[in-house]
Amino acid sequence: MSNVLVIGAGGVSAVTIHKMAMLPKIFTKITLASRTLKKCMDIQTKVKEKYNISINILELDADNVNYTVDVIKQVNPFLVLNLALPYQDLNIMDACLITNTHYIDTANYEPRDEAKFEYSWQWDYKEKFQKKGLMALLGSGFDPGVTNVYTAHTKKHFLDSINSLDILDCNDGDHGHPFATNFNPEINIREVTASSKHWENNKWKTGPALTNKVSFNFPEIGPKNMYLMYHEELESLIKHFPEIKKARFWMTFGDSYLKHIEVLENIGMTSIKPVNYNGINIIPLQFLKTILPDPGSLGKRTKGKTCIGTIITGQKNNTEKTFYTFNICDHEECYNEVGSQAISYTTGVPVMIGAMLMIQKIWFKPGVWNVEQFDPDPFMDLLNKYGLPSKTIELEEKLDF
Repeated sequence: MSNVLVIGAGGVSAVTIHKMAMLPKIFTKITLASRTLKKCMDIQTKVKEKYNISINILELDADNVNYTVDVIKQVNPFLVLNLALPYQDLNIMDACLITNTHYIDTANYEPRDEAKFEYSWQWDYKEKFQKKGLMALLGSGFDPGVTNVYTAHTKKHFLDSINSLDILDCNDGDHGHPFATNFNPEINIREVTASSKHWENNKWKTGPALTNKVSFNFPEIGPKNMYLMYHEELESLIKHFPEIKKARFWMTFGDSYLKHIEVLENIGMTSIKPVNYNGINIIPLQFLKTILPDPGSLGKRTKGKTCIGTIITGQKNNTEKTFYTFNICDHEECYNEVGSQAISYTTGVPVMIGAMLMIQKIWFKPGVWNVEQFDPDPFMDLLNKYGLPSKTIELEEKLDF
């Protein structure tokens, strides 16, 4: 049915292409482009060996809009899947506008020189995409992505209105390294070390990073400490569900991980400000990224599970109710299926689903949209079908923290 161009050749991209290769009647032609051609070749080889399907590969520097335009024109895809760095979102969106190509991504834009991510830059493209009859779907990963769909699904099927939303992200995986990140180290560390921020009583409340800690008993995992953070889906969810009075994002971290982050931050290795080393300006965090384990190498050694979901309290027929919707994903099962750990899997599958819904015109409307603005039911059905089944339970009482 469709020709697609995937930009970026990291762990998420590998999962997405494997899942698309399982559906050759929908994704009839797949091209993978990246600055690092060797990574493209590795994915190409694995897909060929497993599914006997050939994907095309190209070298691409997505920092260069003109180069990106040339590659899109060469491939002539229906849809560009942006699985590159979030710094490159606007460049790729510009290239899609120039070439009249639809667009989808998993993470919102942030400037390279400032650890600040928000949707406003991409939302500003809405009129441009509308005028050209093009669609851009933002944040079709897990969080953001599936958690947004869970919110829309809970509102549609279980509640008349939402009072409070908590997104809980637990990774209980063990990769055996003293310290490693489960996705791009540069993006991960920028996110983790940022100030916490949550929505309460019609305003944002901020605080120091990784200080607000609570314990939660996760299904099939058990009690884990989780920390209040800021995450981009909060921004779009409070916009599209304006009745929400409180919205928070929580993520689990082990003590060893936090100690490493503390030390690295204290000695300046998490900084994004250039320093001069032997006459060369380098970014400490980018240097750190080069010496940490490649997240793509963690799959074969990671054991354990993830549990990501939403706990939502609201009103139904003038009665307060609380619903917990979640997915549990096993690292080893993911590796056996697509050669990846669960963090990449839980992002790679949803972006494939978002692309499928756009290609089939089930989710399709010119403009720039977040996933919660569409009917959640087709997305939920496909999550259950393609590896990320969800479960919804009604809790006896709302969260007490």
